[in-house]
Amino acid sequence: MKKGGGRTSRIRRRKLFRCSVSRGGTGRGLMSKTSLREGQMIISLPESCLITTDTVIRSYLGTYIAKWQPPPSPLLALCTFLVSEKHAGDQSLWKPYLEILPQAYTCPVCLEPEVVNLFPKPLKAKAEEQRARVQEFFSSSRDFFSSLQPLFSEAVESIFSYRALLWAWCTVNTRAVYVKHRQRQCFSTEPNTYALAPYLDLLNHSPEVQVKGAFNEETRCYEIRTASNCRKHEEVFICYGPHDNQRLLLEYGFVSIHNPHACVYVSEDILVKYLPTTDKQMNKKISILKDHDFIENLTFGWDGPSWRLLTALKLLCLEAEEFTCWKKVLLGEVISDTNEKTSLVIAQKICQYFIEETNAMLRKISHMKDEEVTLLNQLTLVETLWTEELKILQASAEILNSLQTPFR
Repeated sequence: MKKGGGRTSRIRRRKLFRCSVSRGGTGRGLMSKTSLREGQMIISLPESCLITTDTVIRSYLGTYIAKWQPPPSPLLALCTFLVSEKHAGDQSLWKPYLEILPQAYTCPVCLEPEVVNLFPKPLKAKAEEQRARVQEFFSSSRDFFSSLQPLFSEAVESIFSYRALLWAWCTVNTRAVYVKHRQRQCFSTEPNTYALAPYLDLLNHSPEVQVKGAFNEETRCYEIRTASNCRKHEEVFICYGPHDNQRLLLEYGFVSIHNPHACVYVSEDILVKYLPTTDKQMNKKISILKDHDFIENLTFGWDGPSWRLLTALKLLCLEAEEFTCWKKVLLGEVISDTNEKTSLVIAQKICQYFIEETNAMLRKISHMKDEEVTLLNQLTLVETLWTEELKILQASAEILNSLQTPFR
């Protein structure tokens, strides 16, 4: 390879973490060699150690990016750089970093279709959207890749394959931190906020920990500080944010055990599954829920059905003579004991439906693990997601049972 010179707004701010006792060693992680005080610096990475669009522009790709029309996106520039540097092998200055990156990812876009079909419906829909988005990203970038042919002795089609670009896309999507850069005319108007930070990749995720991480404009370093004390020889964790397990799997390719933010989503069709079909006001009730943003993000969690879910059910369970009180329901007011009781009963039925569906899916996955040995790792990942959801539903069922006690 010839050498020349020298996500949009959704990018996670990998913020807020502290320490937790490691179990049996840290494995591939970072352990504190000394005690750390709250607010103490853990890591300070100079700007020169970050891979950003500035890194790409200063490289042999800069000339080609500057003259390409329409201007490529910051994401495309970074992905192109990663694929190119990985192809360079020993010649790449970034070889030590590239070698610690995963060779394959477990984001849904990388999983086999028969595995994605096992996802909960809301996650499956988002996974299919993600796959279509990445495929379009590849298709729309092929002409730009062709323009880079003078840099390589091999055909660019073999270097910038879909598989190679998918690996680079997942690298940026799962590992980039937020660093705002000045907008350059050679890039599209998409937010230029990506930065790959070598060494930070060794930090493992925990949903319960907190740190402060941000780019310091004065020191020109990406700095991470503790938000609590940390004892010597404890592992240091990072938290990607208060995400549920479906979001973690979609964006990062893993499921967090005992995730306090984990939940089970209730779609519109399931919401009305156990309501009387004879309710002449049902369409109007659904319309009201949609108009007031109460038809989505209805969930069961570790602490039972969410307030939004119960509120939506209370409105749907209003008797004809109570219908004029729908505004009071959305404000959290109690309309009648009958309405309270009915909504809890429906919530219990929905919860039980999910428990039965989840158990059936776990049986199916168990059978597939015996039959599809090559998919064992992918199936185990999905099995973990469903197992966590089952625990949440069982907890919710117990809570719902106790909530109904006063009405018995």
